Order: sequence, then C-alpha cells, then structure tokens
Amino acid sequence: MKKILLVCNAGMSTSMLVLKMEKAAEAKGIEVEVKALPITDAEKVMNDWDVIMLGPQVRHTEKKLKTLTSKPIEVINMRDYGMMNGEKVLDAALKIIE
Repeated sequence: MKKILLVCNAGMSTSMLVLKMEKAAEAKGIEVEVKALPITDAEKVMNDWDVIMLGPQVRHTEKKLKTLTSKPIEVINMRDYGMMNGEKVLDAALKIIE
C-alpha cells in the first residue's frame, strides 16, 4: 500500500482532495492511504509516508521540509489543486513513488 501525505495550512480544502484521490484510486484498483495534515502536524510524521505533497499555499516551506526528511516532497500542481483533480494529483504522487 502506498502512503501519500498532503500538507496545507489548515487541512480543510486538502481534505476534500483526499476524498477525490481515494475515489480515483478505488476506480483504478490501487490501494493507497491518503491523509491531509496542517504543516505543523506534518513535520512530526513525514518519515511515515512514501511521498509528501504540498498544497500550493505552503510551497514556501518546501526547502525547510526537505531538510527534515529524505522522503520525496513535491508541490501539487496549482491547477490540479484548484480544480480538486484527485486523479491527476494521485497520478503525480504515484509517479514519484514508483
């Protein structure tokens, strides 16, 4: 099972994206665990996930977070985030993991 962590300011809009990603994974028959956390909580658990995807609103934290973990960290495409395109964000995360 692949583990994808989404990181944002408060976890509200990203929680909606989690649901869309889970739905896309189910449609593709892929087992994933997707969770959204605010940046302050995410820093404590980053090493437990296969990939960390940052919401565009916290992209400024990318360099700092990369010093805290060896796990891959990427910023979610702003358009995919804004459109809540769970399938595209899922595909991007899986491409990084594989």
